[in-house]
Amino acid sequence: MVQSRVLRLFGFFILFSSTVSAQQDPEFTQFMFNKMYYNPAYAGVEGITQFNLLVRSKWTGYASTFDGAGGAPNTQVFTMNAPIYKLRSGFGAYLINDNLGNLNNLSFQGSYAYHFAIKEGKLSLGINAGFFSQSIDFSKYRPSDPNDPLLAIIGMDTQVRFDMGAGAYYQGKKFYVSASVNHLMSPSFNFGIENLRNALQPTLFLMGGYDYEVSYNLIITPSLMVQSDFNKTLVNFGALARFNEKFWGGLTYKYQESMALILGMSLLKSKALEVGYGFDYIVHDQEAKQPTSHEIRLGYSLPVSSFGGKKVIRTPRFRH
Repeated sequence: MVQSRVLRLFGFFILFSSTVSAQQDPEFTQFMFNKMYYNPAYAGVEGITQFNLLVRSKWTGYASTFDGAGGAPNTQVFTMNAPIYKLRSGFGAYLINDNLGNLNNLSFQGSYAYHFAIKEGKLSLGINAGFFSQSIDFSKYRPSDPNDPLLAIIGMDTQVRFDMGAGAYYQGKKFYVSASVNHLMSPSFNFGIENLRNALQPTLFLMGGYDYEVSYNLIITPSLMVQSDFNKTLVNFGALARFNEKFWGGLTYKYQESMALILGMSLLKSKALEVGYGFDYIVHDQEAKQPTSHEIRLGYSLPVSSFGGKKVIRTPRFRH
């Protein structure tokens, strides 16, 4: 019954992808391992303290056709989260740096989530708040209008705005469903120019995954991510196979853009350290981009949470 509901939900997400294009926020190939960035409600849900670092180089080798300046987009994100057992809740944070040529976005967000026990699962509601910094190197613009007011700004300029988001996350024994929205305040950047308004639009993130147990040691997890600023939508779906909770690999497809290979493994006796790699290959509109992107992830989980001291019990399907 639950499996059929999940499959119907995945079908709805795929139908939702009728208009897919670029996004104002970065996207990640290993999105299924980056839940704390996407949803503040994920904080503390796993019952352990987690740290995650993800570094992405998009369209590696890309350069401007005009003078070679600009370079390929690159993104770094660091997340952490931990449970607060006595309050049935969790807290977390992320720091992300997203470089897009002459534009650089830097954001720090702190998160809090409250957990509700529902049958064999857990429902979490969360919020995050922090700052969003946008920096532009105006010297790299090539204006077509010599009277453009942006010419009055010389070199690099930076503005910082308050930003926040909210989300809901449900973790069952074999599946999870996530929904969240960021940029709820639609922070706007004008760099001192009255008629300039560069606002971040609220972005919706929908995510889900289902663990299909082939055998005790082999689990296949189809996953899906929908990212939309209510104007343009990106859909990424695929599946990972995990063996003995130590090795995993799989394929994903970013609709109308790229295919990706994901590989990873757990290290240390406790399997607390994880290393992952994602390789993207552009299959649509390749002439406008460099064909490959690379993504490296490091994750570490503390064996026992420092916030409450509750022992963690691990199983191949569910951590509680």
